[in-house]
Order: sequence, then C-alpha cells, then structure tokens
Amino acid sequence: MKNHIALYQPLMPANTGNISRTCAATNTPLHLIKPLGFSTDDKMLKRAGLDYWEHVEVHYHESLEDFLAFVGERPLYLITKFAPRIYCQADLAQNSAGEQFFLFGKETTGLPADLMEERKADCLRIPMNDQHVRSLNLSNTANIVIYEALRQQAFEGLDVTHHYRDTDKARDLNW
Repeated sequence: MKNHIALYQPLMPANTGNISRTCAATNTPLHLIKPLGFSTDDKMLKRAGLDYWEHVEVHYHESLEDFLAFVGERPLYLITKFAPRIYCQADLAQNSAGEQFFLFGKETTGLPADLMEERKADCLRIPMNDQHVRSLNLSNTANIVIYEALRQQAFEGLDVTHHYRDTDKARDLNW
C-alpha cells in the first residue's frame, strides 16, 4: 500500500520541513498544493527537513482542482477537526487502488468548507480537548495519521527492528 501526504497551501516552512522528514522516513510521497506561503528554497524548510529533502518524492500542484484531478478515483481522506469519524476508525490497511491520500489543510484556515461538505464521508479527525486548544500542530497531525495508516499496514516496507549503527555504543549499552 502506498500512502501519500498532501498539504493544502501550507504557510509555515518548519511544518513542511518536519513533514518532509517523516515522508523520507516512511517512503511517503509529499504533495504540495499551491500557493505556498514560502519558497521551497527557504532555509527554515531546509533546516527542519535537514538533509532528508532530497530523499522525498515531492509533487507540486498548481491548485486544489489540479490535485483532485491527480488523485482521481483513488481514496482521499480529508483530515479536519470537524469530521464525525476518528482517524483510527477508518480501514487504512487495504483498498483496491493500492494507494491512498491524506489531505491536510492550511495552518490558519484548514481545508475549504465546500470540499469538506462534498466529501463528508472521507473526513477524519484526531480527538482532542477543543475547549483549550484550537488545533494540533500540522506536522504532529500528519505524523499521527501516517503512522496509524502504517500501523494498520503492519509497517510494510519499514524496518521494525532497529540496528544500532555505532557498534561501540551498542556494546556499551549491552545491545
């Protein structure tokens, strides 16, 4: 199963950089829907993504309409705090398309209301106490959702046993 993370008009380079690192670690393509609130040459983006940016499959889309045309009939989940269904209630392990997309909204305004209304059945949320917190950080939210999908997929294609690279340190730790 191939998972994709898509960011709708992201504004903060550090969030996108952090998400790119997650994408590199999980073999997840990253889709950026314009306009972006920063240049992809931004030093904050590069700093947050460190040297992982070159290991991320990045797709740029000129508009939401272009992105939706790219997705076509493949499963698309909209991640929003207004969804009736919790992210872990969705079956993210298998689908006939063999891949799925997770769309995250702009940090300040989220996803367009008309899109969420049209695709109400595809909206997922992360439970939280919204009496004190308006929303979770975008990069944290993307991590939670992508790792739930990967958990349901038995972390296919990922190293689930860590091999310590520094053998001297591993010996000192009795690993």
